[in-house]
Amino acid sequence: MTHSTIITAFASFFIVLILTPWFIRFAKRINLTAIDQNKKNKPKIATSGGLVLFIGIFFGLMTFIFFRTFFPEKGALLINNNSLTLLFAALTSIFLIMFIGFVDDLLRKSKYEFPGLRQWEKPLLTLVAAIPLIVVNAGTTFINLPFIGTVNFGLAYPLILIPIMVVGASNMVNLLGGFNGMESGMAIVYIGMLGLFSFVNNRYLAALIALVTFMSLLAFYIYNKYPARILPGDSLTYLLGAVIVSIAVLGNIEKSALIISIPFIFEFVLKLRSKLKAQSYGYYKDGKIKSFYKKIYSLPHIFTRTGKFTEKQIVHFFIFIELIFAIFIWFV
Repeated sequence: MTHSTIITAFASFFIVLILTPWFIRFAKRINLTAIDQNKKNKPKIATSGGLVLFIGIFFGLMTFIFFRTFFPEKGALLINNNSLTLLFAALTSIFLIMFIGFVDDLLRKSKYEFPGLRQWEKPLLTLVAAIPLIVVNAGTTFINLPFIGTVNFGLAYPLILIPIMVVGASNMVNLLGGFNGMESGMAIVYIGMLGLFSFVNNRYLAALIALVTFMSLLAFYIYNKYPARILPGDSLTYLLGAVIVSIAVLGNIEKSALIISIPFIFEFVLKLRSKLKAQSYGYYKDGKIKSFYKKIYSLPHIFTRTGKFTEKQIVHFFIFIELIFAIFIWFV
């Protein structure tokens, strides 16, 4: 690991670490808050943590590009015009999708008095975030499919597959959450593992995006873990979906990205039973979290319907489950 890469990693971490407490105070001042549904007194806390995370990712990538442009290191990854184009396309997609999530956060406000974006509006708007990756023809059209082998998708890859991946990933990650530290904790696992997998397989641009996101998430998790001082909001969950797609496309590791997404796919199937209306979170009862539903409409309902588990226990279980799927990418 080169000096510029180390500086990049710590720049992302410390920017989020320092900026988040200020953003928490600012969010409360402008009433950018949401109710922590799993707490006994249902406190209002700051939300839209995706804004802070994006700043960490942005300055991390800019730090890397600055050092590689003005102080190139021998043997290091060179930033040529093509690399810059791909990086800025990915960063633009991440920003666009984070902004859409932020708009949804603004519409929702506390306790979801406002419905936010409609179900049909979310995939339509997130489709816009695929445009930067499409116009630069990011990724490779050759994909290794299970039981089939390598398939060349040609123009179908940038024009059809990339939009499907962007819309699917952003809305998919947004489905599973609602507990302190769950979204960011699971993301630390799958982003970190995808980044390591990319680096080992010499997919350095994908590894770079994963690195700055991973370090930003580590800092954010300090404030988002139980008891949370800030909630991720749709701005962060949408952003994470865009990061997954950027890593998958630039690193040509779509199959690995699909594997780490399996818990979210199961969540989507379960949510369909309620026509995507059921919430993952529950309510506080005697120190445990109890589900609002008798049936299982979400993966956390497997635990909350029993009323025997605390919020921290539920979150740690899902982080562990995600770790299992993340490890599995090395064996497929």
